[in-house]
Amino acid sequence: MNQDKDAIFKALADSSRRLILDELSERNEMTLYELTVRLMTKHNLNISRQGIAKHLSVLDEAGLVRSKRKGKYRVLSFDNKPLNNLLKGWIE
Repeated sequence: MNQDKDAIFKALADSSRRLILDELSERNEMTLYELTVRLMTKHNLNISRQGIAKHLSVLDEAGLVRSKRKGKYRVLSFDNKPLNNLLKGWIE
């Protein structure tokens, strides 16, 4: 479980990854392209799709982001269960 906690804290330590989670929680199920456009236009984040993909892999390792195939696109979504489980241990 500590390894899971460490992965979550590592994922949340970066402000760009927190912005990605904010965007996915606001508008769930986005493609990488849609997410990139939102981050660049809404937050003036100057980052490539490859850079965002690297952040997404860290978020995926922590279990915070899921992806699934929808037609010819891969769609990203936010999974808050790991955060809920982490907080539940401290709050209860």
